[in-house]
Amino acid sequence: MTKNLEMNEFMTNDVRLEKINDWVTTELKLTDYRIEVASADASFRRYFRLICGDEHWIIMDAPPEKEDCQPFIYIAQLIENAGVQAPHIYEFNQSQGFMLLSDLGSTAYLDKLNIETADALYSDAIKSIIKMQDIKADLPAYDEELLQLEMSLFKDWYLIKHLDQSLNSAQNNIITNTFNILAESALQQPVVFVHRDYHSRNLMITDDLNPGVIDFQDAVNGPVTYDLVSLIKDCYIAWPRKKQLLWIDEFLKLSSLKIERKKFIKYLDLMGMQRHLKAIGIFARLKHRDSKPAYMNDIPRTLAYVFDVCQRYDELTEFSALLTSLNIEGDSSIRELIL
Repeated sequence: MTKNLEMNEFMTNDVRLEKINDWVTTELKLTDYRIEVASADASFRRYFRLICGDEHWIIMDAPPEKEDCQPFIYIAQLIENAGVQAPHIYEFNQSQGFMLLSDLGSTAYLDKLNIETADALYSDAIKSIIKMQDIKADLPAYDEELLQLEMSLFKDWYLIKHLDQSLNSAQNNIITNTFNILAESALQQPVVFVHRDYHSRNLMITDDLNPGVIDFQDAVNGPVTYDLVSLIKDCYIAWPRKKQLLWIDEFLKLSSLKIERKKFIKYLDLMGMQRHLKAIGIFARLKHRDSKPAYMNDIPRTLAYVFDVCQRYDELTEFSALLTSLNIEGDSSIRELIL
């Protein structure tokens, strides 16, 4: 038997990796294979590539005491049935938290996005959103409680924990009023299937049925603009407003929505701000709670989106002034790009 492991610090003295090897040999019945690191994400899940001859798969390592795999299984099947490519599940060891998945490759949208490739790649991604929005399923609701909980991450983890701000009552009132404006806008929108993390790191470039869609286990039924704004106002890459509007028009042309364009754009902008406040809070939490500081590099870009939306809508002027008073700034080059 040959087990050619590509070892590095990530894999050395790894008890769960040894259990994966046992699973591969005893349950999957493979004898001549190698395992490589594929990726790790912001949760406790890890991914390995299993290669045996000309065949290859992805192994998801999800410790059962820390990760519930049932939502992943349920939603993967929903997405596949809608005609969108998600990892196909071949085997699942529930007791150990190991899953054998189809391999969607190692090239994410973010790796190849540029001004020449963006329109074609985003066109495919928008078509997949349209297909997923036809999914009718029993999923958690993106309700006010969840919307507010997400936005509270910005206050608790970015303002208070990361920036060490002590907010007075007037500042807290501005934050509360702003969060209420964003939540109310989200709740006014038509409700559809929402992937909830639909961006360039979770879309894989594939030869067939592009894109391959991953990291969907937190899907909900929620606002119709959520996945589109996640795509076109990505925390990891920014595009000019002119491009954003062209992609919005492409979405509206394909969608069966009966909604006025200007109203849809405002829904999308405010939804994006809700998402970006949440993301900033999560990035700060990853640093301070989970010892994953790399995501802090994405905060200036994400803040630039927040300031951009505040400049577009009068009801957000106070919030913008509050951020400025706290010496918070977004990336000025990004703000110029998306104006």
